[in-house]
Formats: sequence, structure tokens, C-alpha cells
Amino acid sequence: MTSTGRTPTPPRTAAGQDAPAGDPVAALSQRGAALGEHPAELTAGDPDVGAEVAAQPLPSVEVERETTDRAHSPDRARARALFVRLAELPEGDTERAAIRDQLVRMHLPLVEYLARRFRNRGEPLDDLVQVATIGLIKSVDRFDPERGVEFSTYATPTIVGEIKRHFRDKGWAIRVPRRLQELKLSLTKATSELSQTLGRSPTVSEIARHLQMSEEDVLEGLESANAYSAVSLDAPDSGDDEAPAVADTLGVQDESLEGVEYRESLKPLLEKLPPREKRILLLRFFGNMTQSQIATELGISQMHVSRLLARTLTQLRRGLLEDADPVRPAPHRTAPHRTA
Repeated sequence: MTSTGRTPTPPRTAAGQDAPAGDPVAALSQRGAALGEHPAELTAGDPDVGAEVAAQPLPSVEVERETTDRAHSPDRARARALFVRLAELPEGDTERAAIRDQLVRMHLPLVEYLARRFRNRGEPLDDLVQVATIGLIKSVDRFDPERGVEFSTYATPTIVGEIKRHFRDKGWAIRVPRRLQELKLSLTKATSELSQTLGRSPTVSEIARHLQMSEEDVLEGLESANAYSAVSLDAPDSGDDEAPAVADTLGVQDESLEGVEYRESLKPLLEKLPPREKRILLLRFFGNMTQSQIATELGISQMHVSRLLARTLTQLRRGLLEDADPVRPAPHRTAPHRTA
């Protein structure tokens, strides 16, 4: 592979001075400032996540150094050359796979930098890094070096979007107070510590003594944890994979069952009908006869059958409505007393 002949521009600090050579932390911080990678901008468009993330303090130099001491700031000129070569190679080529992996490894510091913006939100940092890496891989596969955009600028929205999607899918299914969210984290940590110490799952009273809080608060925190994640309707109803899915245990709409209430409510109303009106209903709805056929059967006109049928149905409908929502009798009013 031939060199492009360009000399990488030394990274500069926020104050405009060149960053010390070999200092990946300063270089990473400078790139973040140049790209506008601040919490409020990284979370634009998602107020639920953005408001909380923006309030988080920026990573300290010591924390960033732990992440980047073993990684080097990616050489932008070399990265661009690799992207150009990647675009030239066909799918399935072994060299293409090697270049793709190299580009992913080169930009892992960006992944960890963005993942740390969402730390202390109940998800392990390692999980967030894995999710962010998925966004990085997608960005590497989709990046077009001919557009003249820096890869970090292109990849940042995709990586952050992948992290936000993770919180939406794996985070709190319903909104609960911040106090309960923090309590859930404390209970999770305390349960893990006590389980290792006791060799078994701790009781509510043991957790309460460990955290120096009441058992009622512990129970409240345990109940709020049920809102942390939703369960798929396709998931097994129990831990056994052979168990039926949750959806299989739910009721389904039964049209025949829906008519039971109406039929039972109609029975006393039908008993009160005169014999002729009752027979017209039976011939019309159970005998499937037309009004003309009913008129011939009863020896009356079709118009008369139509009137009787309409009146009977109105009477039954009114009876059902009154049975469901009985109308209170109007208060008795007396005529005003007139004086001569």
C-alpha cells in the first residue's frame, strides 16, 4: 500500500496549542471539542435521555486516560487511505475483512469516549461499549470516503443512536421517580455483595440492615424493578424453554362469548312481547324469511310486517339500554302557586 504523502496535522488543544506528542488523552479531548461532542449535542432529539445525560459531569482526565492509555489516536490520513482501499475491494475479500477490522480497532477510543457519556445510568459500561461498537461497525460499513466528511463526524450520530436505542429497549419500561431508579441500583449492588458473602440470596431484612433503610423501602425498590424492562409476548411463560409463550396464556376475542350477555338480557324482554311480534322475530332472524314471506305466512301486508318489526326492535333496544343504564325518574314538579 502506498502512502498518500500527507503529514498528519498535530492535534491541537482547546486553547489552540499543539497537544503534547504521544498524549492520546489530549488528542482525544481536542477531537471531541472540534466535533462538538458535548452531552447536549450528542443527545439532541431525545429529551428523555438528553436531559439526564447533559447533567452528567464530563469525564476526568484520569478516567479518560484509563480508557485510552492502551489505544492510540487514529491517524486520520491512514484511516482515509484504508477507507479508500476498503471501498475498492469486493465483498468477501480477505484483505477487505482485515482492513475492516483494523478500522474498527483504530476508532475504538471514540466508542469508549461516547459510551462514557451515558455511564452511571444503570447499565454496565462494558455493555454500553459493546452496543457502541455495533454502531461503529455499521458506520465503517456505510462510510463513503469520497464525500469529504471526517469519519468521526459521520460515525458519532450512529454510535450515539445505537446507545439510545439500547436504553429504549433495555431501560425502564415505564417512567419511575429518580429516587426509585437510584434505589434499584443500590439494591442490585447490595444483593450481589450479600450473595457473595452469605453464599445465598439475601432476605429483605438482611438487605435493609446492609443499606440501613426500612424493609418497606426495600420492598418498594424491588417492586419498582419490575418496571425496568418489558417481557416479550413471545418469551416462555417460565424459565423452561418448552413452556408456552406469554401470548398463549392471554385471552383472545371470542365472538360467540360476546353475544352471551345480550342473549341473556334479551330473554326477559322477549317473554314480554305479544305472540305475533315474537313470531315475526323468530321467522325473520331464525327462519331467515323475508318480510314478504312473513306477510304471506301471517296473512297481513308486507308494510304491516315492516312496521311491527321496526317497532319491536325499537322496544327491545330501548329495554336493553334501560337495563344497562337505568334512567332515573324525573323529580316531581308542582305548578307554581298563583295568587289572585
